Amino acid sequence: MRTFAPSGYLRGVVKYFWAFEGTGGDDAEKTFSAIVDGCPGVIMVQSQEDRFCDVGRGALPEIFLYGQTEKPVRFLASGRVGAVGICFHPHALKSVFGMDAHELTNGCTDLNLLGGKKQDRLSERLFDVQGTEARIDLLSHYLTAQVQRNTHTLDAATHYAVTQIVQRRGRISLSELQGELKMSERTLERRFKQAVGISPKQLIRIARFQQSLDQLRQNQYDKFSDVAYGNDYADQSHFIRVFKEFTGFTPLEFRRQVNEVVQNFPEVK
Repeated sequence: MRTFAPSGYLRGVVKYFWAFEGTGGDDAEKTFSAIVDGCPGVIMVQSQEDRFCDVGRGALPEIFLYGQTEKPVRFLASGRVGAVGICFHPHALKSVFGMDAHELTNGCTDLNLLGGKKQDRLSERLFDVQGTEARIDLLSHYLTAQVQRNTHTLDAATHYAVTQIVQRRGRISLSELQGELKMSERTLERRFKQAVGISPKQLIRIARFQQSLDQLRQNQYDKFSDVAYGNDYADQSHFIRVFKEFTGFTPLEFRRQVNEVVQNFPEVK
């Protein structure tokens, strides 16, 4: 897996671009699991068998834009699989595409539908270029044009709240945010629904979970209770429940069964 930093113009909306090439054998069926991470994104998969499915929902578009997820999603692919994608900042659906983010929460849409005429279909243009770097460059130009066309700007208060939650990795309370912004809980939740797609309380939970997941990835613990108490969970059982809610695995199962070909998008053994 490779990640690519966005250009200066896109840093405010894109965390990183990513790509991986050629995982699995020719006939192997693979299962991928999207872990809850608080970020919308884009995925385009190239599968030898031309089949990439969301378990329970069926075949997915060639390239799709997805919103916030509140539970892990399983995907199936056949043959040799490669993919290219975008991981956005939490507010990007509003900032890039001008849409109310809650419209895509726990869902996705064909990105080609946002591209206008058939000859401008993004997936076809991506298939036509050779090499990962060229595809990332094309995606960058596409996003730059989207941002320039978008007339819906994110208000400063919501941007501040999102930034504080992400930078402090969930170590901030909802009441603290409300006090700093002098804003009611109802108003803040309404703005988050439009700009982020989930409540500020849920984004705080996800950010705190992601911090604990990073500790597991980096082996920065002696036992799971260290991770639980270090991230302000009431006890180890609470931590395990939240971990399973957002990954589909217990922490022990995650360590034994998961291979993250892309951060928060692992292939399940």
